[in-house]
Amino acid sequence: MLQLEQQFDLHTDVESEIFRKEASACRVTEYTGAVDARILNIESDGGILYSWKGATGTTRIGKYNSNTKQNKLLYSFDKQVCVSSCSLNMEETLLAVSLAQNAPAEERLRPMSKCLTLLIEIHPINNTKVLKAVDCRVKVQFLHQDTTRKSVLESHLLLLTEDGYVDLYHVLLTKQEGYRVVMANPERLAKTVERIVEDLSWVQWDGHTQRLYFLTRKDKFIMRCIQFYSQHSCETVMELPLDLPANAFPTVKFVSLGFDHYHVERPEEEPLRMIVFTNRIERSMCICYSQPLQDKQEVLYTVVLVHKDCSKMFKVSLGGEQPRQEVAHHHPLFIPMGYYMLVYLQGHFLHCINTRQEEKLCHSLFLSGPDVDLGLQCQAAEVTVLHSEEESCGRLLDLVSGKIHAAELSSAYLLQILRSETPSRCRSSSSSSSTVHPQHLAALHCLLVYMGNDPSLELQIIEWLCDNVIAFESFDQIQEFILASLYRISYNKSVSLDKVLPYSSVFDMKDVPVCLLEIPGVLCSTELHIKAALKGKGFWTELQWNTERTKYLDAVPNPRYRTSHIKADWDKLRSERKASSHMNHIEENTKKVLSMVDTWCLDKKLVPLFQEEDHQQRVLIGLTVDKLREHLNRHLPRLGKKKTDSLVVCYVAKLLELIRHMLESVWLKYELGPRALCLKQQASSAEWSVFHFMFRILEATRGLCLPFPPGFHTLVAVFAVRCLPHHIFLQYIDHGFLQLTETFLSRLMTDLDNSDANERLKFSILKRLPEPMEQRIYHMWDHPVSSASISREYVRSLLEKHDKNKGFAFTGRDKSSFRPEFLPLSYLAKVLSDIEEQALNPFEEQENVDASFVEETALKQTLILLGFEEK
Repeated sequence: MLQLEQQFDLHTDVESEIFRKEASACRVTEYTGAVDARILNIESDGGILYSWKGATGTTRIGKYNSNTKQNKLLYSFDKQVCVSSCSLNMEETLLAVSLAQNAPAEERLRPMSKCLTLLIEIHPINNTKVLKAVDCRVKVQFLHQDTTRKSVLESHLLLLTEDGYVDLYHVLLTKQEGYRVVMANPERLAKTVERIVEDLSWVQWDGHTQRLYFLTRKDKFIMRCIQFYSQHSCETVMELPLDLPANAFPTVKFVSLGFDHYHVERPEEEPLRMIVFTNRIERSMCICYSQPLQDKQEVLYTVVLVHKDCSKMFKVSLGGEQPRQEVAHHHPLFIPMGYYMLVYLQGHFLHCINTRQEEKLCHSLFLSGPDVDLGLQCQAAEVTVLHSEEESCGRLLDLVSGKIHAAELSSAYLLQILRSETPSRCRSSSSSSSTVHPQHLAALHCLLVYMGNDPSLELQIIEWLCDNVIAFESFDQIQEFILASLYRISYNKSVSLDKVLPYSSVFDMKDVPVCLLEIPGVLCSTELHIKAALKGKGFWTELQWNTERTKYLDAVPNPRYRTSHIKADWDKLRSERKASSHMNHIEENTKKVLSMVDTWCLDKKLVPLFQEEDHQQRVLIGLTVDKLREHLNRHLPRLGKKKTDSLVVCYVAKLLELIRHMLESVWLKYELGPRALCLKQQASSAEWSVFHFMFRILEATRGLCLPFPPGFHTLVAVFAVRCLPHHIFLQYIDHGFLQLTETFLSRLMTDLDNSDANERLKFSILKRLPEPMEQRIYHMWDHPVSSASISREYVRSLLEKHDKNKGFAFTGRDKSSFRPEFLPLSYLAKVLSDIEEQALNPFEEQENVDASFVEETALKQTLILLGFEEK
């Protein structure tokens, strides 16, 4: 599931260097002693602090610089000590160390504190100051300095204790002899301490963002966050009440290896685990905690989505009989991955929770079974998560091997889920069809939205769509492809659009299939309005705005734009031919969209689109722009008119471009050339496959009432008339599946010969056309019947004009036969000639038609009817 890239290896990056140093110190060729290297901390600059046993019974502390790949010795103790916590200030002049003390047998009668906390001057090695000697464990952590200042003569150190309080030491420094940095007045150091937290139950330090999260409890648990700024001022920026069990944290016990960026402190018995993640890109914050239910074979975990003003609790049935003590230690691993939160319990399940689109369970991927694997080379219990809010991917530290890997979701794994007929089924499901589709849907959205910027990946998804043309029972995969792709493109331009733009066709369904609403074996409950109090600046301002916007959109009806709502307006407008100010406005919208599309595909003319006029689609394009702009202005006025106009025009243009891209991809897949557009030959199997795919695009897009690129309907009709038997083709027209364009009809009339089958097809099509279009198409067909029709219409119009002056009444057109019901042909021809001579422009309506043409056509028709001549 995860694609891992190794970034650090304690053995190759550190231990090999340690062995060389020890060999040099001992003056031997090769050092063979045990070094017992251990990682102690990872500082905010990426530096890795570690300790090892020296050759002469000493303990040494070093630093690995992740940028230069160099190791540096920081300090050596002249005896074996157990370093439980360590931190280095940014100037590398002070080292804070917490030592766990175990009294030797001969000294056990003497009183001795269990933990000794030291502050050591190391530039150069000089003075050592004891900060604390207590009977509980202590964590040490330096705060960031203001890196813009040239000379920093102060450091600030946090001490976190298992006694439930946090102290902040302000250490003043001074320079001696130009290079020695020492503490100023070290004897007064105790007077600079400031207690910032008391009576905490749980605490977590985030080094990257300089934040301290902690829980306190009086009547109920309240999580708070203290933000430290670069000038070393601090403020409480968040307060959030949490509904936790009363015995969630009976005591504060630090984990034995709490050296990751998130120093998560939890009770020794671990009835509940908690961790906080933030994401600056998403303006999001997630609080995750888990609690095994000891009396049942179940795991309970909660993800509080602060940015969505809600909390989601999941109860997963593990199934099978397991020892009670084993169930009690079931804690899933929480791994942030962009806007996904991975919840992984090895050997049981993997839940990829979509924290951006959290409303529907089907947009989060849930896999279960013993074969579900993240791709880790170790046990999940031996993994610590390292995370920075500026990074979309996560980092994982293997506690046993000392390796750090950058972790990203594997597109190959997700494609495998897409391509599998029966992906990992949810437990206790009796029907595979009820589980396959939700996993397909979640995997498809993850590939398109989370990873969709990869063109090669998009081509693989389109190929999968071609191979799976028939719509799934629970959702339409082509609709999902279109909406998810457009959502990703637009969201990258403005993160405000996540609850306003269409994301999935599921939101448009009147009756959502049960399999998309439930996960077998998983119970989900949602709590709205979590009452988070936020303040502060920077990230906290953005998070507060995001939260308030979510509250507003949750309160208003229908905040998400639904494309199908414009169908009634489109049905009304597409029949309009008269110019009006509204139609002119719609046309201007269309011109903006098409001009943008043209600039994108100047060098891509593989498929003949955007090369003809299509009145109906032009109306729908302009109307879509208008309605989407109106929706955004109503719900997101803060965007402003200029940005909103740009977003909606780009959205519709990208829609047209996406359809073109799908057609070009399938065109290349089946290696079609210009002959595919020839009407005179039957379609090949490859062309039939392309037609099937095009028709599915037509079906999916019309279901959403989305516009097509001009020329798309012509292309579909060309393939349809080549692929389908004529009677099936006509049925497609009668049922409204095919829209006949004048471009297609003109090609049909001119490219196909007048064989009996083709003649019957042409007559059948002409009967189905509205009269204005029928007359225009007749002019394009070189056939006696079309000539007769043209002549009759010409005579009708000319005699109607004559009637106004002479009082002559024309009886009209006889549709039952081709026998003309008017004066003898010679007299009629003379009348027409006289009218033509008097007219200023006798050919203003019918080009290439005159009295001689009418006479010739009438004679021809008479000979055919009398049987003297064939058509």
